[in-house]
Amino acid sequence: MASIRDRMKQLVPTQVTVRVKESLVDYGVRTSDRRPLPDFLIIGTKRGGTTSLWNYLIQHPLVPRLFPAWNTKSAHYFEEHWGRGEAWYRSHFPTQRQRDALARRHGGPVRVGEAAPLYMFHPLAAQRVAALMPTVKLIVLLRDPVERAYSHWKERRTHGIEPLDFAAALAAEPERTAGERERLIAEPESFSEAYDWYTYRARGRYLEHLEPWLERFDRSQILFLPSEDLYGDARATYRRTLDFLGLPAYDLPNFKVYNDRRSAPLDPAVRAELTDYYRPYNDALRQRLGLDLDWADRAA
Repeated sequence: MASIRDRMKQLVPTQVTVRVKESLVDYGVRTSDRRPLPDFLIIGTKRGGTTSLWNYLIQHPLVPRLFPAWNTKSAHYFEEHWGRGEAWYRSHFPTQRQRDALARRHGGPVRVGEAAPLYMFHPLAAQRVAALMPTVKLIVLLRDPVERAYSHWKERRTHGIEPLDFAAALAAEPERTAGERERLIAEPESFSEAYDWYTYRARGRYLEHLEPWLERFDRSQILFLPSEDLYGDARATYRRTLDFLGLPAYDLPNFKVYNDRRSAPLDPAVRAELTDYYRPYNDALRQRLGLDLDWADRAA
């Protein structure tokens, strides 16, 4: 059995790490008035390639990472941490001095952002973003909703959160998520894991969730990217994104796919049911956005 001294030695690095993290978080908040708000947000969709696109962007020398370094791609402010306040949100981004240093070093404009797929789906996120950052640029990845739903379920299954098979999970979705959207609106500082985890079908009704953003932001501020374009030609999609953000060209040595989850093919009967379900929603989305989304053709 380990002695008390041995156990204390094991605890010390953890305690030091916690103190260092707390100190960095506190420093970020104390210097929040020197930290400009982000220039862009990747707001969705979940399982649509947001992690891959984010990782491509932060390899650009003029796109800094979040602060502190352990923050991967998002502060989750506009959906999960709204109650923490603006200073806390600003604490996640580089200072103006750091921005200026990067701009001098690399001879171009700095663009700071975050990627949070739940932003597009959250009922209050659009109005919150518009009130705080009316000129921010928005990037929206849209994936075939059938494939998106299946990939969403695979992620939950892999994480040990989803005990049901896909068909059963789709059937259980209405009961699991009943009243959660309404609760998020009625209790603005609340967060719903069920609304995030189990909305396999609902998240694919894209236009329903995009309308609040389209109502509040000029179309020139929004870049819509079919996820299939990112998967098929990541380099071209990356270049298009850089152009939208006003960043100079910067090539990457490779375009690794992040968070890819291989599995058995989707059951044909479930695919057919979901394809029929989404058809009118996809048609309305195409008409509203004027985009060529050939999801039904791909499925066929």
